[in-house]
Amino acid sequence: MSVSKGKAEDNNLSGHIKVWDIAVRFFHWSLVLLFAIAWLSAEEWDRLHEISGYMVGGLIAFRLIWGLVGTKYARFSSFIYRPSVIIDYLRNSLLGRAKRYIGHNPAGGSMVIVLLVSISLLTVSGIMMVSAPFMGMKWIGELHEFLSSLILFLIFLHVAGVLFASRENHENLIRSMMTGVKARYTEHK
Repeated sequence: MSVSKGKAEDNNLSGHIKVWDIAVRFFHWSLVLLFAIAWLSAEEWDRLHEISGYMVGGLIAFRLIWGLVGTKYARFSSFIYRPSVIIDYLRNSLLGRAKRYIGHNPAGGSMVIVLLVSISLLTVSGIMMVSAPFMGMKWIGELHEFLSSLILFLIFLHVAGVLFASRENHENLIRSMMTGVKARYTEHK
């Protein structure tokens, strides 16, 4: 990466590095907002629920493409790890000696994949519910509700993991997902 003195996010002297590009941040926060709208409008405002669901589907399609062709830390290849690496990371994290990652750590990377798959299935089940061949099939509605509840639990785990990793690495990962910038190095106290 080249050093450009005018940009703090690239500046080696400032100790910061640009990690999350605008596309990843837009996707993340738009998904948060649209999932919340869809969840809150379920069974109350069908049209709003459906529109937000379709928009979530569009976001997921975009993220799948961006995960293949996007910037370094946006690509799936930068955060998909073997199960043994994920287990070792979790073990070391619980012991307080996990390695710090600039991009997603192995647990965070696996959570991204699990959330993308779960939200994709939720979106597909929602589309099926309003499609003629599947309309009125009880099991699709039950699957949709189950996936919605599962995703709420996954979101809880995701936020807990972000807070845990922020504390463990002495960095504000929520701010990083807003600004796109992380400290190149962190000092452990």
